[in-house]
Amino acid sequence: MRIDLNSDMGESYGRWTLGDDHALLDVVSSANVACGFHAGDPAGMLRTLSNAADNGVCVGAHVAYHDLAGFGRRFVDEQPADLKADVMYQLAALEGLAASVGARVSYVKPHGALYNRIVHDERQAQAVVDAIVAIDPALGLLTLPGSVVGEIAAAAGLRVFREAFADRAYMPDGTLVPRTQPGAVISDVDAVAARVSRMASAGEVVAIDGSVIPVAADSVCVHGDSPSAVAMARAIRARLDADGFDVRAFAADAVADSAADDAAGTAGSAGAGK
Repeated sequence: MRIDLNSDMGESYGRWTLGDDHALLDVVSSANVACGFHAGDPAGMLRTLSNAADNGVCVGAHVAYHDLAGFGRRFVDEQPADLKADVMYQLAALEGLAASVGARVSYVKPHGALYNRIVHDERQAQAVVDAIVAIDPALGLLTLPGSVVGEIAAAAGLRVFREAFADRAYMPDGTLVPRTQPGAVISDVDAVAARVSRMASAGEVVAIDGSVIPVAADSVCVHGDSPSAVAMARAIRARLDADGFDVRAFAADAVADSAADDAAGTAGSAGAGK
């Protein structure tokens, strides 16, 4: 009876504001922070990281294709080496900013077109996993259940966490309905809260064709750029609380274990030097 509630944040850019990160950080348990490639600027990223730390919210790196104009929702046919370098750059930047405000990046959640592409594209999935391993193999990966990138990440020794989407419609095969199709995005607050309750309690969701499909989730996402994101997140949180769920960051235990390992390693090194 434990589940995480996550949202995408830090996606404002300069004078352009997107989403209400401040309000969402009072509700969610994990924040996927933009890394500057699809959205977000350094000052905004830093502000979001600081606010997340103040609210005790777990932080993840929301890496993406280099596509500011398309908000990272357009496929980019990159060579694996280039994609690996792009993801490494984003992870390094966010981890550096996080350290400066006492926050810690605990996981990676790819954004938009990259997220959907590496559900089935082995070459790009491998590039993303290689980037994570190169920068910080202690990071977890948040992805769709059964995805190719999840399988590759697990084989590489990364912790893999399963994600479900509160406000997105599902295809019968468990993938997300493309945003270009009618009904892909669900905006009714009460309907979304009921969907999440069913996902968490029964492990199932109604697909776009009316069929009932299984869905396993360690974390449920509410898109922060949705006009009703805050109301939706609050309704979901209230419903999960009423259902008896412990809403807690899925990566929290992993972070605690990693910190304990670091402390043990430091103590061991000190002892060895005596």
